[in-house]
Amino acid sequence: MRSLTQLADELASHRTTSRALVESCLDRIRAPNGEGARVFLKVHADQALAAADYHDRLRKASGSVSRYAGIPVSIKDLFDVSGDVTTAGSKLLRGESSATRDAVSVARLRAAGFIPIGRTNMTEFAFSGLGLNPHYDTPANPHDRKARHIPGGSSSGAAVSVSDEMAYVGLGTDTGGSCRIPAAMCGLVGFKPTARRVPLQGAYPLSSSLDSIGPIAQTVHCCAIVDAVLAAETSDALPAVSLAGLRFAVPQSLVLEDVDDIVGRAFAHTLSAISGAGARVVEVALKELLELPQINRKGGLSPAEAYAFHRNRADTRGSEYDPRVLSRILRGKEQNAADYLNLLEARADLIRRVTAVTSEFDAVLMPTTPIVAPLISALKEDDAYWRANTLVLRNPSIINFLDGCSISIPCQDSGDLPVGLMISGAHGTDRRLLSIAGEIEKLSRSRR
Repeated sequence: MRSLTQLADELASHRTTSRALVESCLDRIRAPNGEGARVFLKVHADQALAAADYHDRLRKASGSVSRYAGIPVSIKDLFDVSGDVTTAGSKLLRGESSATRDAVSVARLRAAGFIPIGRTNMTEFAFSGLGLNPHYDTPANPHDRKARHIPGGSSSGAAVSVSDEMAYVGLGTDTGGSCRIPAAMCGLVGFKPTARRVPLQGAYPLSSSLDSIGPIAQTVHCCAIVDAVLAAETSDALPAVSLAGLRFAVPQSLVLEDVDDIVGRAFAHTLSAISGAGARVVEVALKELLELPQINRKGGLSPAEAYAFHRNRADTRGSEYDPRVLSRILRGKEQNAADYLNLLEARADLIRRVTAVTSEFDAVLMPTTPIVAPLISALKEDDAYWRANTLVLRNPSIINFLDGCSISIPCQDSGDLPVGLMISGAHGTDRRLLSIAGEIEKLSRSRR
């Protein structure tokens, strides 16, 4: 699949057209044996073709268009799109009023010339890392598709739309790993920016303290291009960086527990390659992470904030929720105001203490998830579902809680199911982190 840079070059040199790109994506969405019906809850075919023709005419007439004008992107069903009902992967919201304006992130993509091609499926209300949706079905992971592994979530459709070339970027959200988990499991790149880097207006909330908006794409540079658009930066250029001499921390507490053989092997090989490039990879105890289960013993920030938002609807229409999602929302009942304020204080204290340890490093490295994508059929029983959900959310959610930025890049050994390497940085170091990730991506690609 071509990168955004390659597509932009082909559009600028008239080797392709926006209409050709949109038609190709629509063909894949409509493929009889494809995943399109599970990936997209709504397809904007007519609007996308009209926008493509507009960008093609403008580019042909003057050439003075945005470099990325005319490239199709998918939009997670969590975002307002003018004229659409935002259902957040739920059947509860289908009778709500249509949005009267785009979410800020969608509006910024349009202003840069990207074309929203449709709304993608997701875990209901974004409250799971597995990507299962009992209301609209679940798109299968692109790898070993006949077996039907989970895509990861909650931005499940966003990832599969990119892996199956139904769009060239997927706009997603990440509250506890919802961009990074599906990217890791589908062999893509998923970026979680510092939470307040991209405005949340027009995105259906899960946890106001933890929600962030980011892209899923084929490469780190593709994510960097879209991140600059979403953050309203004037340039998508990244600072130059060399791995030689950089210092990376590898936590030894919590994040390496229950790692399966495929993930463990790929992680070890990737760390060896990074060391071989002249970087220093340092094992750090970081025992502070062992405090997280106790800090979040009453569910943590997401259930508390989700319950505050869903309380009235959950009380009156609870039977219409995915019961697994509802059970997580209702955990918010366990916290009173004092519990919630104490949780915020504990979070601030943990950020301070972890930062004191990690500030001497350029980034922190860990597996994105400790397991590869399980089969959808293996998660029918609640015990298996909850164990898998807890495992896949564990590592990514640490970075959301610490208010950092983070990216997952593919690092699996050849022939294995996808594995993600998670590279994380401190609050506000997003562009430098993307530069570092781009260099590690080169190593990982050459190793594979």
